[in-house]
Amino acid sequence: MNLMKTLLASSALTAAASVGVAQDMSNEMTIVSWGGAYQNSQLKAYVEPYVEMHPEVTVVWDESSNEAVAKLRAMNEADNVTWDLVDVVAADAIRLCDEGLAMEYDPEELLAAGDDGTAAEDDFGDLIVSDCFIPQIVYSTTFGYRTDMVPEGVDAPDEICDVFDLETYPGKRSLEKRPINNMEWALLCDGVAKDEVYDVLATAEGQEQALAKLDTIKDSVVWWSAGADTPQLLADGEIFMGSTYNGRLYSVIEEQDQPVGMMWDAQVFDLDGWIIPAGLEDADLARVKHFLNFATDTKRLADQANYIAYGPARQSSAPLVPENMKQHMPTDPENSKNTFVYNYMFWADYRDDIDARFQSWLAQ
Repeated sequence: MNLMKTLLASSALTAAASVGVAQDMSNEMTIVSWGGAYQNSQLKAYVEPYVEMHPEVTVVWDESSNEAVAKLRAMNEADNVTWDLVDVVAADAIRLCDEGLAMEYDPEELLAAGDDGTAAEDDFGDLIVSDCFIPQIVYSTTFGYRTDMVPEGVDAPDEICDVFDLETYPGKRSLEKRPINNMEWALLCDGVAKDEVYDVLATAEGQEQALAKLDTIKDSVVWWSAGADTPQLLADGEIFMGSTYNGRLYSVIEEQDQPVGMMWDAQVFDLDGWIIPAGLEDADLARVKHFLNFATDTKRLADQANYIAYGPARQSSAPLVPENMKQHMPTDPENSKNTFVYNYMFWADYRDDIDARFQSWLAQ
């Protein structure tokens, strides 16, 4: 056994001891994520290293994170939860926790201390926005555009309201097939001040105002559900601009060398992380805890930044992020001059009602 394997094995034993797992652990995990470049970053940064250390473990992937709330509700209703670990955005974690569908945890019992000795709860800090949410990354939803489709004599789009300017920037747009972010951008571009957006959106009149603004481009919109959709549409030249996660745009620009540019204005900061479904069998829960202790430590969260341009949720991981990736992070000073801070609690409270209204509008 070489030095690296010795260190990995030692780390695994430490992880097992710190989470107090039983010897009887399941040898199969079903992990739910988002597919594409993001899921690949999880695979490379911590699933493959974990399985190398524990070859008896088989990981089955499910790419249903965008439907996690509805599917976990249905599984719970049928008393048949088949998922072991689910990657969700923070607002969905809050909803699942409030509904008793996600397990509450103690950060000091489940998560490793930082490499610098910082307690896990302090290392993650305010990013633990729910008693059930285990943060992984900070990311943003922003826009990419085809650089070769910018009209002659016109500057490249660099403001969020350029999305709604079909005269200056003609062509198809892609927007996610849900109200989140779209409603906020619509209100910003209809004259609502940034610090008043959620107060306005909480009213029926404000929701109608946002939908009316979206109506002005509705006929030019291709609606997406998977994070990989917009990068593919951009690569194929089927749209001029579209929203997606900044890491997906990094992939299409830097790795695929497509003629695509980033528009950081009014990027929406958000968090993504794990929840453990409530009611797992003891052996399944033991394996999940053992894996999470490893997968969320300082090194593993920093390692993920080698594969995708998302910021690690641990403060102790930040210094380990490769220098060549920092400029592509949503938190880079040049990229974060005008950000929009996502309100997790608002969407946890209003999501179902606004979803219904948004889907009804889409069908019109």
